[in-house]
Amino acid sequence: MSDPATRTPAAAEALTLGAVDVLPAGGLAQRLEQGTPLRVKLGIDPTAPDIHLGHVVVLEKLRQFQEQGHTAVMIIGDYTARVGDPSGRSAERPVLDTQQIEANARTFQEQAFKVLDPQLTEVRFNSEWLDMPSAELFGLARRFTVARLLERDDFTRRMAAAEPISMLELLYPVLQGYDSVAVGADLELGGTEQKFNLLFARDVQASFGRPPQLVLTMPILPGTDGVQKMSKSLNNYVGVAEPPAEVFGKLMSIPDSALAAYWKLLLGEELDLARHPMECKRELARRICERFGGDGSGAVAEARFDQVHRHREIPEDIPVRELGEEDPVHLPVLIRDGFGVSGSEARRLIEQGAVRIDGTPVDAARLDLPASELRGRVLQLGKRRFLRIGNG
Repeated sequence: MSDPATRTPAAAEALTLGAVDVLPAGGLAQRLEQGTPLRVKLGIDPTAPDIHLGHVVVLEKLRQFQEQGHTAVMIIGDYTARVGDPSGRSAERPVLDTQQIEANARTFQEQAFKVLDPQLTEVRFNSEWLDMPSAELFGLARRFTVARLLERDDFTRRMAAAEPISMLELLYPVLQGYDSVAVGADLELGGTEQKFNLLFARDVQASFGRPPQLVLTMPILPGTDGVQKMSKSLNNYVGVAEPPAEVFGKLMSIPDSALAAYWKLLLGEELDLARHPMECKRELARRICERFGGDGSGAVAEARFDQVHRHREIPEDIPVRELGEEDPVHLPVLIRDGFGVSGSEARRLIEQGAVRIDGTPVDAARLDLPASELRGRVLQLGKRRFLRIGNG
């Protein structure tokens, strides 16, 4: 690191701005003073295809390290995704098949570069070193005790509640810690729910005679419900690759109580409490749209939002789908193919009254409709998604 400015206490303060934990205390400032670029690790398991704004919080911090001349090492956990991270969970995470993991990993990497500088990012897949012979795996596991692994808060809670903990879940922190050995991590980033794993990686490094990494944790961004962690499985997420209109609408739906966290974690600014919450939401939504959707996308998304929600109009720029030969048309299949949801999800949304045709809720008892009742009309899913049926 040639720039002396990156070795000052101010540089360390800038890099830790917004962090919850920076451990050990004073360690980052000491390492920066040495003037050697750090290898900063961020591991993400591709359990879903899309990056959401919750991921952006940690990716932004990694970008800050890049800008100060450090090496960003993004580990795509294609191997650990088969195990399933137990952090904060009350049950074992479902294991994805190899094809799903590989597809998710490709998409995840592309979307991460909406935040990170690809020229300054070292991307690694942990199957490179974790797809090891059983003798090596046994040798790795033998270095650690079950008692040490059970110090995790979530494991402790599950044991007290007599909930099962699989051997794979116990192995997960060991494998994630070995990632730090494999890439020579000097510092690892993660959300606060990852604190045990990040600290345990120091033990794994020490067991191999390597210098233990520094640990920096960032706050968890609440989902659009304002309560639970942002997660695709909870359907409270905002994806960075979603259309700007969808991003804008989702951000306008967050409760006022979550606004301060969104401004601080995503914009790096304190919320102005003197402003009306609706104004603050609109600015937040515009700026996030501009960032991930391109110049001008925020204003366009806002105009569309007002057209749909304030003026109750159907947008003109909606996709058109032609019907096939099937008559009558099975509505759940049309919704599935037109909006990219599962058939079961389509039926659930119909039952909840979330599906409309020209503004009228669909009768849940009529799932098969004559094609003539659909042609030329607008199918609406939820508040923001529309599909015009062609006249054929």
